[in-house]
Amino acid sequence: MFERVLIANRGEIACRVIRTCRRLGIRTIAVYSEADRDAQHVRLADEAWPIGGPLPAESYLRGDAILDVARQTDAQAIHPGYGFLSENTGFARACGEAGIVFIGPKPESIDAMGSKAAAKALMEKHAVPLVPGYHGANQDAAALAEQAAKTGFPLMIKAAAGGGGKGMRIVRGAAEFADALASAQREAASSFGDSRVILERYVEHPRHIEFQVFGDTQGHVIHLNERECSAQRRYQKVLEETPSPFLDAARRQAMGAAAVAAAKAVDYVGAGTVEFIVAQSGEFFFMEMNTRLQVEHPVTELTLGLDLVEWQLRVAAGEALPLTQDQVRAHGHAIEVRLYAEDPDQNFLPGSGKLQTLCLPAASAHVRLDGGVIEGDTVTIFYDPMIAKLIVFDQDRPQALQRLREALAACEIVGPKSNIGFLERLARHPAVVEGRIDTGYLDRHLDEFLVGDVAPTDGVLFAAATAVLLRDESRVASAAADPHSPWASADAWRIGHAGKRIVALSWREQRFEIEARGHAGDYQLHHGETGCSVRGARLLDDHLSARFDGESRRVPLRSDAAHVLLHDAHGQRYRFARAAAFAWATSDAVGSNQVIAPMPGRIVLVKASAGDAVEQGQELLVMEAMKMELALKAPRAGTIESVSAAQGEFVEADAVLVRFAGA
Repeated sequence: MFERVLIANRGEIACRVIRTCRRLGIRTIAVYSEADRDAQHVRLADEAWPIGGPLPAESYLRGDAILDVARQTDAQAIHPGYGFLSENTGFARACGEAGIVFIGPKPESIDAMGSKAAAKALMEKHAVPLVPGYHGANQDAAALAEQAAKTGFPLMIKAAAGGGGKGMRIVRGAAEFADALASAQREAASSFGDSRVILERYVEHPRHIEFQVFGDTQGHVIHLNERECSAQRRYQKVLEETPSPFLDAARRQAMGAAAVAAAKAVDYVGAGTVEFIVAQSGEFFFMEMNTRLQVEHPVTELTLGLDLVEWQLRVAAGEALPLTQDQVRAHGHAIEVRLYAEDPDQNFLPGSGKLQTLCLPAASAHVRLDGGVIEGDTVTIFYDPMIAKLIVFDQDRPQALQRLREALAACEIVGPKSNIGFLERLARHPAVVEGRIDTGYLDRHLDEFLVGDVAPTDGVLFAAATAVLLRDESRVASAAADPHSPWASADAWRIGHAGKRIVALSWREQRFEIEARGHAGDYQLHHGETGCSVRGARLLDDHLSARFDGESRRVPLRSDAAHVLLHDAHGQRYRFARAAAFAWATSDAVGSNQVIAPMPGRIVLVKASAGDAVEQGQELLVMEAMKMELALKAPRAGTIESVSAAQGEFVEADAVLVRFAGA
């Protein structure tokens, strides 16, 4: 086994690899960019070395700098994680030439599967089922249009060298093809440095099911069962689970055999994933092979009781696979979701900023957390905004889903906006609960999963106000020298009349005032014309217990001096801020006479000029930020006065990019 391993990655996966290496007694060497000098993977590693600027091209994509560190630190092997250089043939080959083991497949295997077009041609030779389409070398626009007509519509355009949903477009008819092709090629070139595309017949309402494969240097290849990844938004996986609720034993066996055949076709060594599109009829087609460890590998680990990073290390060190196919035994059900700094209500706009609060459920036999940040860390603009992976496990799928709901309810993120509320609705949605979601369902029915501006009910307001009252009373009592003193009671008592307090709460720029009388868990509350009698209220660590108008309720809730976070009976999440009882300020909304940059990024396309008359919603610019393209649209109809951004220019957040006449 290796004694010293360099991890050529950052964030969650770097921390994940470090944990296994530490358990095996392997010394770890981290590398970091200027933006990551205080990152968790830097702090967890035994030693860490700087490799360049904050942009990936200046640091984590610099194979020469990483290899230089490996030589200086006498690293015997390099673990690439996923993303960055994990599927880079040149880097894998350079490691071998430097006498350093690349913990991954052979360069030739990466090369064979790195191009979707080449991979499909190879799979065709080995009788692995393929979706009808075109994966040839001719990339002329006219030739591709001709092939599109032969393939038939609807079809999918895919980046030949891509992954992660980048450079993919669905085309419903010939009239849409040219614009979709140009957009896909532009995104492919930006994301992968390769604008080539392939065309595939688009399978309506498909499932996305992938098989984990593993090979060793002795020629053994096995699969470690499937993962269902059909819950996707814009081709990005949102929820992954195993086993798949869609597969029966016969189909699982057939797909597993096809996955092993695909891996053997490229003499595969190490961890890889063969991905399939599965039609509602059960017919399956090879989609692609990822020649690395997948983000969602923990669900496989939890159901098999394995550590796949340990398997990677042992296979790379020349050991045989620890199990044969017949020895692979699964039990239980595991589900993974990814907590992101993003705003689902604003088209999942990626966020950045300091994590002022990061509350996550405690790890247990049923809950696993793989993260790369802690409270106080900053989610930067330079990398993927994932905060943590939340993985749950139980004996069957219904119980695992309930574990997921409970774990999500225990999460709170303050700072950048997050997708927690979106995930909570996902975990309760009938399409997920019933196991019938397909890869396009979220995009077709996204409004069913968005939290939106559902105003809190009076019941929610009364529960939040009760929590505030109990906390205030506890704070005053604990601060008093004599607990029996009348000054130790925060009940607003006055001579001549019963005490009345105003509990003011704000939520999404709305203010709510609740009148309160009473003390010590017994209150009479009013909001507008609605009243409520609260009796026997007690505030515990994670919930409020009380009788509301005689009905006993347990409300999932957490509070501090400034905020109250609670869930209503339907799982809707509300986070209230304390407001001054007798002061309120409002601010006018930002005018609609300009278009501003929602975050730092690079302008990739300018589609309007000064003097143009545009319609509301018309696309004016396209910017690239945090690994995705954002379309900036006209907030109203009117005439453009000026455009302050040029193609290729990097702009800061809140920079004014377009002004309208009359601004």
